[in-house]
Amino acid sequence: MITRDTQRLNMMSAPQDLPLQPTEDGSFTFFSPEFGEAFHSRFGAKGEAKSKFVEPLNLAAKATAPSLKILDICYGLGYNTAAALAAIWEVNPHCQVEIIGLELDQGVPQRAIAQGLLNDYPLPIPEYLKTLGTQLQVTSHNLQATLLIGDARQMLKQVYDSGFQADAICLDPFSPPTCPGLWTVEFLAMVAQCLKPDGRLATYSCAAAVRTALMMAGLAIASSTPFGRRAPGTIASWDGVGLPPLSEKELEQLNTRAAIPYRDPNLGDRHQSIIDRRQTEQATSPLEPSSHWKKRWISATIDNQ
Repeated sequence: MITRDTQRLNMMSAPQDLPLQPTEDGSFTFFSPEFGEAFHSRFGAKGEAKSKFVEPLNLAAKATAPSLKILDICYGLGYNTAAALAAIWEVNPHCQVEIIGLELDQGVPQRAIAQGLLNDYPLPIPEYLKTLGTQLQVTSHNLQATLLIGDARQMLKQVYDSGFQADAICLDPFSPPTCPGLWTVEFLAMVAQCLKPDGRLATYSCAAAVRTALMMAGLAIASSTPFGRRAPGTIASWDGVGLPPLSEKELEQLNTRAAIPYRDPNLGDRHQSIIDRRQTEQATSPLEPSSHWKKRWISATIDNQ
């Protein structure tokens, strides 16, 4: 288990100003001025945690096991971890859960705690996550949790080196165009190495570049049920068992320039360098432009009406 002593030099300072935003399911999220995006969909922070992560990860079914391990990448406000614990302990209150969360700024979970955003989850989850957000570690009879603060690319290396193998991985960074460093071939390859042979990964993104990187890591992929919009999320696993096949439209997108992945060979490049590298590769690629793919499928939709 990773301890706080391995991360003290990576801890951020005082919480930044994060405007509070309501979402359509009555829960609240923050807006990040740094990334220019909200932490959650406008359709619902709690709803997104359940629909995009807990349900695709099959956590209710997995909860019959005596213990589970979860890797929460971009812990943020704590909704994904809270929803996961609620789903697991509703089925099996005795399930022993081990969680490692990765978060750039400790101020984010601290602000969520101060606003009481997780208080609607069943006890003792709010108390556990309050301790996790402030002390970065929780040890109880049914939960062992650690929050690692810093660049997730470096923090994940610690997780990988520790031998941690997750039953479930929540992959929840800001969008690929604004946070490309956490969607690269190299980063997702290391994420995959932290997944158990029978584990599952879930993310809200269905970007072709992300799906390509997951497949390059050796994972099988599928779409999760859309939440509040047409676009689905993505589920990934090693064997693909129980995953529905991609549609013809989705498969074709994986053969367009949109599917060219982000790359970060040394896991330390600036975001703009990662974006520039991909754009250069796209400019010289013989693959079909994604605009052609979109026009073809729009025409097919119109013809079928």
